[in-house]
Amino acid sequence: MVPELIDKYIWLIRTLTDAGGQGLSLTELSDRWEDRYGGPYPRRTFNNHREAIAEIFGIEIECRRSTSRYFIRAGKDATDSDASINWLVNTFTVNSLLMLKKERLSGRVSVEDIPSGQKFLTTVMSAMKDDEELDIVYGKYTAGERERVTVRPYAVKEFGKRWYLVGHCNERGGMRTYGLDRIVSAAPNGRKFKMPEGFDVDELFSRSFGIYLPENDSASIVKIKTTELEAKYIRDLPLHPSQEEYGNCLFRYYVIPDTAFIMELCKHGARIEVLEPEEVRNQVAEELFRAADIYRAPHEDNEKNDIR
Repeated sequence: MVPELIDKYIWLIRTLTDAGGQGLSLTELSDRWEDRYGGPYPRRTFNNHREAIAEIFGIEIECRRSTSRYFIRAGKDATDSDASINWLVNTFTVNSLLMLKKERLSGRVSVEDIPSGQKFLTTVMSAMKDDEELDIVYGKYTAGERERVTVRPYAVKEFGKRWYLVGHCNERGGMRTYGLDRIVSAAPNGRKFKMPEGFDVDELFSRSFGIYLPENDSASIVKIKTTELEAKYIRDLPLHPSQEEYGNCLFRYYVIPDTAFIMELCKHGARIEVLEPEEVRNQVAEELFRAADIYRAPHEDNEKNDIR
């Protein structure tokens, strides 16, 4: 289920975007709100939503005083915003449409589910908006016991069908990432924090792959060669923001070659070849050889061959 509050923000953004430059009066918005949500749309609630949308999405809902109509200025609407905001808006919009029976789209649209966004995303984003700490109970995959931590929520990041909270852990005294699907409980504790000046989550992960926080300046230039067909896919959907094509089917990246990046390269199998550095080439080769060895061995359908 789409988080209720985020769904309402997205509805307001899309409704005003669709209205164009002429905008809508509060009465017209209220009528559409009642048709969508089955109740009145008080001015106070509308103003609260305006403020939240400006803080979370960076989208300003303006009022043309001569006509008392509200609008989103051309060039600042959701479709022209930062790519991450655009993705977020579109994702929630699609999910919201699928929830509406009157849209009659059941069985005709297929989207990937992101379970981690269903329960705590609204809680986390509200705490981000208010610069308020979160008390979290967290269950790691690699640990048997749950961990209780207090986190300053700086940002959220989506990767590999999972949402992650990026923030400062008071107990660890540093930056950490937390998968929302592994959070058992999360609640604001009322304590405020000050965001680091100039913080940018995209810059923080600019040399990383996925959600691994960079521990040191270990980024290197990784070069790969692809098949003609695979090059077309990689051009349309780059493996990393630093991707550059420097020859026919030749690509290079400036990235920290962590485990997640090695696995991404392995995923493409024989369709790509790592040219350099030698260390990365060897890591990919080792993973592929290990996988091949499993399939070369005689297959027995029993627990002895469990690859856990």
